[in-house]
Amino acid sequence: MSDAVVVTGTSGGLGRAIALRLVKDGYTVVGLSRREVDPSEIGGSYTHVRADLQDIDGLPAVAKQVLAVQPRPYGLVNNAASGLDGLLPTMHNSQIRSVIELDLLSPILLTKYLCRPMLSAGRGRIVNVSSIVGRTGFRGLSVYAAAKAGLEGFTRSLSRDLGPRGVTVNAVAPGFLETDMTSVLGSDNMERVRRRSPLGRFATTDEVAAAVANLLAPEAAGITGSTVTVDAGSSV
Repeated sequence: MSDAVVVTGTSGGLGRAIALRLVKDGYTVVGLSRREVDPSEIGGSYTHVRADLQDIDGLPAVAKQVLAVQPRPYGLVNNAASGLDGLLPTMHNSQIRSVIELDLLSPILLTKYLCRPMLSAGRGRIVNVSSIVGRTGFRGLSVYAAAKAGLEGFTRSLSRDLGPRGVTVNAVAPGFLETDMTSVLGSDNMERVRRRSPLGRFATTDEVAAAVANLLAPEAAGITGSTVTVDAGSSV
């Protein structure tokens, strides 16, 4: 039986790319998202669990649902995120709460529940999808940046907690990708980002998915507490 990996946010561009790559690599994938995903579109041994990851009180039930499908997940990829833009002084409190809950609190709680069988098995991989914005900052994304910086701090500290039991914890920090989530930034902002890249382009969702796959691989057993940047050099 192939190892099972849980991936959140598989209805979006990056989450879908990650699921496709992992299925191609032979993993059994359980995808989570609010919108339904047709398993035949991903192929392989993909199973979808429809879940609102922003419903913090509902996360224990979501975890139980996942573990009913795959009692011993080998990996967890916390990818689901919201990139609501806005200047802090004019953002509604509900928008701020929404970003923090989905981008930071939800991954922490889902990891809490799904790492338990990994610890029992003495092996596992957790990959948190962060963003270069957590380190570089970006106008209008202060709350999103705060959440992603927090996710990287969580990654480093959790790696020390889980490492003695054979579970690695790492992060992948993409640059701006041409997905639905970044479309709200506008063409002018995206063009400025593209020009900053030494390669003169954006990183792709497939390149980020490859970085995630590399951290899940057996050969990555010696990597933990690290953040891998995939941004076509735009943060250099």
